Amino acid sequence: MKTLAAARICLDGVVKAYGTNTVLDGLSLEIPAGKFTALIGPSGCGKTTMINLIAGYDAPDAGLITMDGVAVRDPGWDRLVVFQETALFPWKSTLDNVMFGPFNRGLPRTEVVRQARELLAKFGLSGFEDKYPGQLSGGMQRRTELARALINCPKVMLLDEPFRGLDALTRELMQEYLLRVFDEHPVTTVFVTSEVEESIYLADRVIVLSSSPTITKKIIDVDLPRPRDIKMLSSRRFAEIHGEILECLFEEAAKAFQQGMKGASDLFEGAASIMSGSRW
Repeated sequence: MKTLAAARICLDGVVKAYGTNTVLDGLSLEIPAGKFTALIGPSGCGKTTMINLIAGYDAPDAGLITMDGVAVRDPGWDRLVVFQETALFPWKSTLDNVMFGPFNRGLPRTEVVRQARELLAKFGLSGFEDKYPGQLSGGMQRRTELARALINCPKVMLLDEPFRGLDALTRELMQEYLLRVFDEHPVTTVFVTSEVEESIYLADRVIVLSSSPTITKKIIDVDLPRPRDIKMLSSRRFAEIHGEILECLFEEAAKAFQQGMKGASDLFEGAASIMSGSRW
């Protein structure tokens, strides 16, 4: 597989609301080219919304998203998304699923088959080329999706909690596969996760997001050397970064809890007011 290009992503004053719910409120940040960036924040803070906006699946209400200075308007093969749930075609074999993108773009079948087999080998899937998604384990399906994205040589990889729902051992193996491929092909990667340990282990930078409406709470550089290995999880520096992220998340969780309590209190007072004025 040829070396992947990488692109710089910028969000400048991005606003996104759904009805009266403002999810992103003037969010500005830069995602460096060729770096692994993890997004972490409270539930409902807009992480998936950010992925959809960068992918071009949705458009901001205000502000601008650019890739290498060019405005993102629509989806494109230069930005590939791996979702929480499997998106493999159940009627296609593992090999045909991986080949789907470049084959549909008219690239020579012989070369596409060669690249697909090479990628499947990298992800430990040699011998499973003719199997269908229903015959693969959850981890094998995830690996197939990563191979299907990478074969398109994207400038940006967007991964929205791709290992969610996997058992602990399979999740660790998937992290190892992803790290190995990233070290060989450092494409710009945006990885959404709710796991603090995972964000530190994989990323060059962790962006901690605030509770909704979302802004950047803190950007933390992960200055752990690559290639990464499991021993780093017990290092002093890992523990320091872990504590820093947890402190930020706790502050936002406490804020969200207080807002929730205030909302419940306002609702109770409103209901009491209505009841006191009722003739019943």
